[in-house]
Amino acid sequence: MQKSLKRKRDENDELRPGGLYLDTIRRTYLDFDFEKVCSVSLSNLNVYACLVCGKYYQGRGTTSHAYIHSLHDDHHVFINLHTLKVYILPDGYEVNDSSLDDIKYVIKPTFTLEQINQLDKNDNYSYDLNNKKYLPGFIGLNNIKKNDYINVIIQALIHITPLRNFFLRNDKEFKSELVNRFGMLMRKMWNPKAFKAQVSPHELLQEISNASKKKFLLTEQNDPVEFLYWFLNTLHFALGGTRKKSSIIQKTFQGKLQIESQTILSEPEEGKEKFQKQSFQSDREITKVISPFMVLVLDLPPPPLFQDEMEQNIIPQVSLSTLLSRYDGKTIQEVGNTLKRYKLLKLPNYLIFNAKRFNKNNWSHEKNPTIVNFPIKNVDMKEYLEVDPNDKEEYKYDLVANICHEGKDSPKNGSYKVHVYCKGKDQWFQIQDLIVEEIMPQMIFLSETYIQIWERKFPSKEQSETKK
Repeated sequence: MQKSLKRKRDENDELRPGGLYLDTIRRTYLDFDFEKVCSVSLSNLNVYACLVCGKYYQGRGTTSHAYIHSLHDDHHVFINLHTLKVYILPDGYEVNDSSLDDIKYVIKPTFTLEQINQLDKNDNYSYDLNNKKYLPGFIGLNNIKKNDYINVIIQALIHITPLRNFFLRNDKEFKSELVNRFGMLMRKMWNPKAFKAQVSPHELLQEISNASKKKFLLTEQNDPVEFLYWFLNTLHFALGGTRKKSSIIQKTFQGKLQIESQTILSEPEEGKEKFQKQSFQSDREITKVISPFMVLVLDLPPPPLFQDEMEQNIIPQVSLSTLLSRYDGKTIQEVGNTLKRYKLLKLPNYLIFNAKRFNKNNWSHEKNPTIVNFPIKNVDMKEYLEVDPNDKEEYKYDLVANICHEGKDSPKNGSYKVHVYCKGKDQWFQIQDLIVEEIMPQMIFLSETYIQIWERKFPSKEQSETKK
């Protein structure tokens, strides 16, 4: 009995110094968004964060950089960035204290199913350590140098409900580091208990650079459409998808398209003028191909070549329905020496449009300044879909994200911003890197839209969560 009491007293004595050292923690110095490597050795193994100054150090043995830092700088509280265990150095013992839970949560946010289900209903602001208010899911991303083309894609994708729910629900480690880092960034962006009202995508950007073999860098501006294609396909395969096996990516974004093609005769048939508009000829072979898609391209009409003084200040405009007529199964396009027409066979729950704004000739890029007019709700896609005439199902879509380009000539120049919709507040936000501000819905179509994501409406019931 006496030995038991002595052991308990000794354990309490050991815990007291740790409790004193916990007062030295400075939360405003902590930033867990950067790559978890030692600031001295640059190793990514067994990395600890000093909770006094925020720097990363390797190990906690007597010859480790963390141990030396504790002696040299008189900083004693360290957290293992993988296990989330907290130690006092140089003594080397673990501390368990509920006051550390907020730090652990910032490093690895987790969400319950109930919390996830309430996200689209939330209209409450949170406050960071500096008492700055922010809305979870609508926070800025650092533009470290020229990574705004990636930022806008991330901001759009984290508002795709089934994709978001999948990553918030699955906080386990995946085999793919790209999947792990994208999931972690998404959880941090939806964190209602963040220390600061912004997030750095540095860890994800580093992995994107590695996985793309340096094609997509944080130091060079690039085309967000090219990045989106690469990112969705890479995530699909990394999540176990194949050409035949589906994934959360394909379940969310993939549709099917029928393409009919017919070669143009080199000479017009007898009785037809050369200037007569080409059309499909029923007595000649028509090739049909069924192709999956995740992005639908919308061809903007060419702007006027010649404008008088009065017309120079007039920006050409086109309606979204005019652009979508390409997919009505009737409109014919001439591509080289081939006629083509398109018809949608299957629509995904989330439709991605790409307004083809840039053309490249032998010398340079040209940007089409045409403004696209579109409603933000109830775009009816049924007339472009091959369906049974008796099919009573609706295929109406609401806009959830709108990515715009600002600048001239090339998608690899200029800058990008995104408009995203908050269902809980019934409010649109414009996000450009760290700047987050409310915007009136009437102002959205005035920008030069480049990528849009639309969500299908289910009038009879709320859209069910996409299963893993």
